[in-house]
Amino acid sequence: MRIVGRMALVFVVAFASLGAMSQQHADQSASDNEIRIGNVMPYSGPLSEFGAIGTAEAAYFDMINARGGINGRKIRFITRDDNSDPAAALELTRNLVEQDDVHLMFGSFGTPGNLATRRYLNEKKIPQLFLASGDEELSQAKAFPWTMGWQPSFRSEGRIYANYIQAYYPRKKIVVLWQNDQFGRMLYKGIQEGLGDLNRLVLVDIAFDINDEHLEGHVSILKRAGADIFVFLGVPSTASKVIKLAASLKWRPVFIVNDASASIANAMAPAGLENSAGVISAAFLKDPSDPAWKDDPAMKDWFAFMDRYHQIESTNNSAAVFGYAAAEALTKVLKQCGDDLSRENIMRQAASLKSYQPSVALPNIRMSTSPNSYLPIKQMRLVQFDGRSWQLFGEVIETAFTEGAAR
Repeated sequence: MRIVGRMALVFVVAFASLGAMSQQHADQSASDNEIRIGNVMPYSGPLSEFGAIGTAEAAYFDMINARGGINGRKIRFITRDDNSDPAAALELTRNLVEQDDVHLMFGSFGTPGNLATRRYLNEKKIPQLFLASGDEELSQAKAFPWTMGWQPSFRSEGRIYANYIQAYYPRKKIVVLWQNDQFGRMLYKGIQEGLGDLNRLVLVDIAFDINDEHLEGHVSILKRAGADIFVFLGVPSTASKVIKLAASLKWRPVFIVNDASASIANAMAPAGLENSAGVISAAFLKDPSDPAWKDDPAMKDWFAFMDRYHQIESTNNSAAVFGYAAAEALTKVLKQCGDDLSRENIMRQAASLKSYQPSVALPNIRMSTSPNSYLPIKQMRLVQFDGRSWQLFGEVIETAFTEGAAR
């Protein structure tokens, strides 16, 4: 009984200490000396390869804090793991707003999670900025004025591939392997819209799940269809397997992959550089694993940043570059806020970017926003992999996104 009593006393003291720490944490949260930023990422689960976006953002804000912060305030970046679960994303976002008292939500990953939290954040008038999703529903200024996307829209990207096919291979037959979720559907929808009457040239399309165990069978079916063009829409880890499978079947179609999979380190190299030679994509950021940028000043800054602030992550991770660029853009917005860090002013500044170029963006890719235009990046460049590097070709492509197009 005496032992049980002592144990109970220990637990009482422990919980009292935890309560004191929580209260101290809450007191710190209310400080005017920091900017509290909330974020939700898939650090675990089927899309965990994109958790590199969040870790790079955290490292970027560490660098900003080491340089004195923003307008005299330090950044407190509070990021949580939602395991790619929209219900978890909503619960975690509520906690970040109601318990951590964040000024804004920034850069959260994925379409389902951001759609799940959008109405709540708009009702609370909490900025939901620069989201890691290209779904046009997340850039509807009139309907949801507190929610703003960042990257080019998936549908617009799909139309770029359709236009490329029409221009270079107007009568060639096509097969498509697309990821069976909102991300893959929107990309494929853009291709279908862009092809129009030429959709008759799509001989077969196959939807696959993120953990699909039948990729070899899918690729074999697509090869037997006798198409000239193979379009893949998914994530880098799957893209590398598919490229390698096609090569093992001695199938060399015109190969198109979406931007998220166009990484030398994460897709082309694992598939085999020789197997990947000739792959076409569209991009808006520099690939850190591309030797073409080894002497580029911005990429030198990137590698220095990774060496000093983010040593646990591969310097060649394209998802990390995405996070770095998004955090850089948010830093610009917060600097523009000056001493007025009201949520209204944060949104006002985010909606007044004029031809801003992220340092790691491809040449002539710029960000512009207005109160009526909530998709900051509307430009991409066509690229082709030559077995070593991505080669830019053609002019900057202005995507065809218009407000309300997805509604």
